[in-house]
Amino acid sequence: MPSWSFLTNHARVLLCIAHDPGARLRDIAASLGITERSAHAIVTDLAEAGYVVKQKDGRRNRYQIEAHLPLSEPGTRAPAVGKVLALLLGDVGGRDGPPGPDVASLAPHRASG
Repeated sequence: MPSWSFLTNHARVLLCIAHDPGARLRDIAASLGITERSAHAIVTDLAEAGYVVKQKDGRRNRYQIEAHLPLSEPGTRAPAVGKVLALLLGDVGGRDGPPGPDVASLAPHRASG
């Protein structure tokens, strides 16, 4: 097994949140093999960039992914985050296998006006 990954830790944290919007930072960290401090920093980065919205739910946080936002990848046609997550989670509509985790819970595009 290689010692590297195709996905950054930021992408992996986003996938964890897409899979379980109520995941605790310690659970995200444990599932990815990173420290809780790193998980917190990554979630903060994602929130500051607008990709994730934190919502208080009692003593815990719930996260909502702003799926309509484009990826900030240089040299790409900038697909929406939700489309990439749906593909990575296996929710590609009409393909073999069960749909991925609740991709429908990702925040829809908000019309401006």
